[in-house]
Amino acid sequence: MDLWLREGQVSDAVMTYKVKQTLIREKTKYQDLAIVDTYSFGKMLVLDGIVQTTVRDEYVYHEMITHIPLFTHPNPKRVLVVGGGDGGSVKEILKHPAVEKVVLCEIDSEVVNQCKKYLPEISFALEDPRCQILIGDGIKYVREHKDSFDVVIVDSTDPFGAAEGLFGRNFYSEIYDCLTENGIFAAQTETPFYLPGEVKKIYENVKSVFPIAKLFMAGIPTYPSGFWSFTLGSKKYDPQSVDLSSREDINTKYYTKKLHKVCFVLPKFIEDLTR
Repeated sequence: MDLWLREGQVSDAVMTYKVKQTLIREKTKYQDLAIVDTYSFGKMLVLDGIVQTTVRDEYVYHEMITHIPLFTHPNPKRVLVVGGGDGGSVKEILKHPAVEKVVLCEIDSEVVNQCKKYLPEISFALEDPRCQILIGDGIKYVREHKDSFDVVIVDSTDPFGAAEGLFGRNFYSEIYDCLTENGIFAAQTETPFYLPGEVKKIYENVKSVFPIAKLFMAGIPTYPSGFWSFTLGSKKYDPQSVDLSSREDINTKYYTKKLHKVCFVLPKFIEDLTR
């Protein structure tokens, strides 16, 4: 008998994956957590029935959410990741030689524990001495650490349920205060194909707080529609005009310095969401 994972993140469409083996499934304090091994995408982290990351395509999401803000900032020494318990964002952040410390604030300790156990290809950088792992409420942590980080990455689940507070204007205002005077923030901000209203609302919230707000895109096969948005908020530096010629190259599979500039060129139906 074939075993299939059926994901229904959006109400009128589903994605299905043929599963080799369920490695773990448990109900944590916050969510239903599963790690499965699939035929098409390898090992896959699934939270509340929604695919978060896979061994095969994780590099797209994690490179774009991190390298766009980190290459935009001239000297990112201290970085905060809110969420991101799988460790993929930390893995990419620590490729930047300027980074001295990464704080990972993840609310669910079991995400960290099980990803360390079953997804070492993604989570291995969590063992790096430059990474500090804190288990707790990211909103509270941001509120209590003003003027503390050069870059803040919000690597969260979708804006429903427990993560809803990570997408509001109040939280973005607190991130602004958490950043240093030339700080930059970036977050995943959903699919403009299925959830254009959410994308527009999030962008407008960021724009109301940061003097520079930019939406950018990436193609992520396992996310609904495969067409995913991120939003950047910056106090000073424009990611489209920054000079990258002197920045040290790093090992990537998706991000390039050329892509850094063109990912902000949006199809018209998405560009309209930012007006």
